[in-house]
Amino acid sequence: MLILALAGVCFIRSAQAYTGGGLWKMQIIWVVLGIGVYAFVSLINYKILLEKAHWFYAGSVFLLVLVETPLGVEIYGSRRWIDLGFFNLQPSELAKISVLIMIASVLARSRIGSFRNSLQTLFKVAGIAVLPMGLIFLQPDLGSTLVFPPLVFGLLYVSKLSDRFFYVSFAIFALLLSVVAFDCYQYYQYSYAAEPELLADESRPDYDELSILPMHDYQRDRILSFVVPELVDPRGIGDSWNVNQSLISIGSGGLFGKGWGLGTQALLGYLPPAVAHNDFIFAVLAEEKGFVGSTLALVLYAVIILNGFRVAGLSRDRFGMLLAVGVSVLLLVHVFINVGMTMGLTPVTGLPLPFMTYGGSFLLSCCVLQGLVQSVYRFRKDFS
Repeated sequence: MLILALAGVCFIRSAQAYTGGGLWKMQIIWVVLGIGVYAFVSLINYKILLEKAHWFYAGSVFLLVLVETPLGVEIYGSRRWIDLGFFNLQPSELAKISVLIMIASVLARSRIGSFRNSLQTLFKVAGIAVLPMGLIFLQPDLGSTLVFPPLVFGLLYVSKLSDRFFYVSFAIFALLLSVVAFDCYQYYQYSYAAEPELLADESRPDYDELSILPMHDYQRDRILSFVVPELVDPRGIGDSWNVNQSLISIGSGGLFGKGWGLGTQALLGYLPPAVAHNDFIFAVLAEEKGFVGSTLALVLYAVIILNGFRVAGLSRDRFGMLLAVGVSVLLLVHVFINVGMTMGLTPVTGLPLPFMTYGGSFLLSCCVLQGLVQSVYRFRKDFS
């Protein structure tokens, strides 16, 4: 964790070379605070959370609602933060933790059997996840929204729910995916393939005003630029720009990289300064430290994630096992989507890379999650 966090500080500095920003200094402060948070959480017996889960959940939902008040801060068109004066808090990060704790507490208290006998528990779990998901999606923050389904299904899977549930869920997912695909196709026909005189008509409403799906046009553009970039962005200067520059960064790094601070894509501003130090920090790492450095980072992530599953296996109670599994699933989803995003393997969703991406709320939440895993390990023999 510490190696990844310190590496993040170094590459945030490289990523900001074009603007000469000093966010890396602030990141050092967050790393120090994160170490303290990790140590504090690891010393608290996680079983206390079993009784207090509903309070944490209610508090996180309340903070998500506060985002829509004058306390909310809008950055780059998204309203995801609360202004606390000394820093901006991102409630969605707290929501991930509280949803994990709440669902784990419900599943730990419930008897899971057949699909039919588990329906009441399933409705509870769905209700717990849907409320914060909806509030986060409206900010809008598609990346954080996508984290919840894998978390829920991961916890249900290790709870040994009937296979029938997963078959039904897969069918529903396939149906929803088909609906989104058809909606994006209709959007392409409306916004790109229409007659030139229609496209030039400024009185035409945006497609999101006509569609029944709660999606924004820029989200559809991201999906289309991932699936068919040659149609929606043939010159590569629109929604495909960030990914194209990221691919150049990763490819030009070679085996050992160009050296720290010598990556030209961020240094010359081709990898946009607005994303180089957060969503695309892995591309900066890959260019400057090459395949070897990138692989080392992924190995460190694998160690952290697999350790969570190991601790889950060592846990002697269901609640501790679910907590450890949930933490590993959350980190796995973040790493998979973020790294895949920089290489064009997953759509651009704005999901940060654990411990390395700039940001206080996310770094502290990662430290809290790992503190929970350490707590499960530390107090695994202390159960009744």
